[in-house]
Amino acid sequence: MREELLSIIEKNSRIGINELAVLLGKEEIEVANEIKKLEEEGVICAYHTLIDWEKTSLEKVTALIEVRVTLQRGQGFDKIAQRIYNYPEVKSVYLISGGFDLLITLEEKTLKDIAMFVSDKLSTLDCVLSTGTHFILKKYKDHGTIMAKPEEDTREVITP
Repeated sequence: MREELLSIIEKNSRIGINELAVLLGKEEIEVANEIKKLEEEGVICAYHTLIDWEKTSLEKVTALIEVRVTLQRGQGFDKIAQRIYNYPEVKSVYLISGGFDLLITLEEKTLKDIAMFVSDKLSTLDCVLSTGTHFILKKYKDHGTIMAKPEEDTREVITP
């Protein structure tokens, strides 16, 4: 039940306990208790809403920042990541493979705000060797949800 429950609520965290119980073939109290247990164990970390900010009046710029670091004595990747994720501007931090070590996601009001964060806060950390900043220009799919659905052709078909 656990994995199936997690798969369902990962796609729709607003689904009701009663509907979950029906889908899982379990009693509502069983489902509620399992969710509470998963939250207490830290398996369920948070509930989020996916918003298409392009369709609002609020300006937001999202950037992916690749960071190459040098490990220092007594400081592994976890310590460096912790220093970075403690900045309130940082939305996510991932340890990655390839040419860079960490991938950071930032959301700010302007390109300049992101550039200032990278130059004033991130690049000044003694463990940071280099960074690469990539701005998100358009989201086509996010968290499994298609954001840029193609417009339907509503023209009337005329045949001779």
